[in-house]
Amino acid sequence: MTNQDVVVPDMGIAAAAALPPPGLFACRGVAGAVSSLRGTYGSLGLPGGAAADGGEFRSPVAAAANAPPGRTSCTSRVVEAIRASSPARCPAVDEYDAWTRKHPSALGSFDQIAAAAKGKRVVMFMDYDGTLSPIVADPDMAFMTPEMRAAVRNVAKRFPTAIVTGRCIEKVCSFVGLPELYYAGSHGMDIKGPNSKEDKTVLLLQPAREFLPVIDKAYKALVEKTKDTTGARVENNKFCLSVHFRCVDEKSWSSLAEKVKAVLRDFPELELTEGRKVVEVRPSIMWDKGKAVEFLLRSLGFDDDRTNVLPVYIGDDRTDEDAFKVLRERGQGIGILVSKCPKETDATYSLQDPTEVMEFLVRLGQWNPLRSPSPAARPRGRKQ
Repeated sequence: MTNQDVVVPDMGIAAAAALPPPGLFACRGVAGAVSSLRGTYGSLGLPGGAAADGGEFRSPVAAAANAPPGRTSCTSRVVEAIRASSPARCPAVDEYDAWTRKHPSALGSFDQIAAAAKGKRVVMFMDYDGTLSPIVADPDMAFMTPEMRAAVRNVAKRFPTAIVTGRCIEKVCSFVGLPELYYAGSHGMDIKGPNSKEDKTVLLLQPAREFLPVIDKAYKALVEKTKDTTGARVENNKFCLSVHFRCVDEKSWSSLAEKVKAVLRDFPELELTEGRKVVEVRPSIMWDKGKAVEFLLRSLGFDDDRTNVLPVYIGDDRTDEDAFKVLRERGQGIGILVSKCPKETDATYSLQDPTEVMEFLVRLGQWNPLRSPSPAARPRGRKQ
């Protein structure tokens, strides 16, 4: 293992010469990493120095750092972001219909997607929680159905397929149970390729490996700090930590967010991001799901002639927006947001829930580019 923590085999992978320069990862020690990141983002005076890029999904932590005195506190902004990612109920039908005109159903638009894919190499990327499995109260019980597994397996037989998740690789691999896939865990900070008897390809990227000791310390501190909050749970995803709010009374969200923030004051190397009833603590490096998608496309040799490749990314969370944004900026690929409610997104299409994701994957697995287009599938009505 080198200091860059990148291992790429000689067989079948063209990534070694095309990898980003080692300096991108700023991993020559904690002090050097923090110094480099502060130089990039500016000194924000908050845990992790979260960067604001001016987009719709700007981190509320970063926004609070630049807010004038008297504005909403950092803690309140974190809670607001969690609520925005986890709406209790959806808006009126006409508002949803207007949103789906902008982000139409990927099922109803399947023939359009198939037409865009004709003659191209499709590369599939999918989130796990909320996409391949439902969101559940206990993250250890987020199992995918056998039918979903079969649908993913059939897609993977035809197209290179990757799971890109905030979970640690070991956990998501145990849930999915398909060794022929690529896996990008911890929001892309831990990437491995297929490893089976038929395909010995191994691909490993760990740009934040030197942060493991500090992440372990932060995990223990968070467990201790939050143990008195009923329903709170801290999940160690190896290169990131997830503090789950799902089973916490909403009246306690602000106090729990404040506890997390208090712990992070002692760990300036880490930053805070928000998701669906969860806040996540991760290394302050320039890496996310979008960077993981770019790395995999480059590693698989699909970056030389973009006109012949169609990446498709399906995800439901704020962190998936990094991947949607990359595809949009490249002018290459299709983003599909899984959501029953209107959200600001860089995705092109939408699906309502994992059941619709499975229907889409089944159709994709059966798609024959030589066959005449079939009548467009009618998406289900929105669930109230």
